[in-house]
Amino acid sequence: MTRLLRVDSACRLFPEIAVTSHRSARLAQAAIGIGMGLALSCSAALAQSPAKGSAEHIKAVTSAVDGASIKANTATSNDWPTIGLDYAETRFSKLNQINADNVKKLGLVWSYPLESSRGVEATPVVVDGIMYQTASWSVVHAIDARTGKQLWTFDPKVDREKGYKGCCDVVNRGVALWKGKVYVAAYDGRLIALDAATGKVIWEKDTLIDKEHSYTITGAPRVFNGKVVIGNGGAEYGARGYVTAYDAETGNQAWRWFTVPRQASFRASQELLFRDSWLRRRHACRFPRTTGRNSS
Repeated sequence: MTRLLRVDSACRLFPEIAVTSHRSARLAQAAIGIGMGLALSCSAALAQSPAKGSAEHIKAVTSAVDGASIKANTATSNDWPTIGLDYAETRFSKLNQINADNVKKLGLVWSYPLESSRGVEATPVVVDGIMYQTASWSVVHAIDARTGKQLWTFDPKVDREKGYKGCCDVVNRGVALWKGKVYVAAYDGRLIALDAATGKVIWEKDTLIDKEHSYTITGAPRVFNGKVVIGNGGAEYGARGYVTAYDAETGNQAWRWFTVPRQASFRASQELLFRDSWLRRRHACRFPRTTGRNSS
């Protein structure tokens, strides 16, 4: 009480002190309020920003991958969201931190075992530090590119006894990424959609039209306008080539286009070519090319 009376008395004797004291108190209260507000805002921001490499982070960044984001990325090359970097598959990055002057300073940060002694021909797909890489037998690896930590792997369990069906080893040339899904084409002809965050199968389709010919798939899928497009291998062994598009969400077939005609049409075209060739030869025999010399 005594201290309060002294303060009160001082305020009566020196009114300017009272004004200053009140202003200081109000400023202090305002500063405390702002500080608490900033603390709450930072806490909310941290709560809304999942840790890099977490399932929430992977879901957020991969769900944003679509045609518009792939086209927008071409201006910066910050990510590598599709095979070949962009829809033109230029494979040319605009990043310039590594150049002719400092490239000699590069060193190993981490390494990752793909657990395969067979061919590896895929270019990784990378979005905000999340890398998707395929190895032989169409096995998919999800990796945190910041640390080299394995996030998940997916093995489509291709029959290891069927490797002979391909001409050039059991390689795989990569995956496609679209709206939170990873698409991989298995060596045995299946097209599989995986959850980008967990590696769990969402849908699976058999793309082969028959099991008699040596059909395989080693190429990477492409996704355009919500359609996953995939071809196949096997022409070396007489398989009829075709390209098929599937709905990216459901896996339902949208269309199929054959690169060569049906057998009957093919035979008819061969006969037409043969007849045309025969007529040309017959015409050449009846009307020989002149040499410019006098035949007499």
